[in-house]
Amino acid sequence: MKAARRFTAIIEREDDGIVALCPELDIASQGSSIEEARANLIEALTLFFETAAPSEVARRFHDEVFVTQVEVPVG
Repeated sequence: MKAARRFTAIIEREDDGIVALCPELDIASQGSSIEEARANLIEALTLFFETAAPSEVARRFHDEVFVTQVEVPVG
């Protein structure tokens, strides 16, 4: 059985679809629903790990990703 790792998935509505982004590897996918975008991101990440050279994985990987909110004045 292959080892599994957890990655961050940021999912947001964009125009008429849903975009899912993994910031650790800068890999994104999309779908017509949250579930579809999430599943497509998992597929994209799986294909990346199946085909990318270890040097490519190391080059793209960001081991510290912080997701937070900020408040700024607008208007």
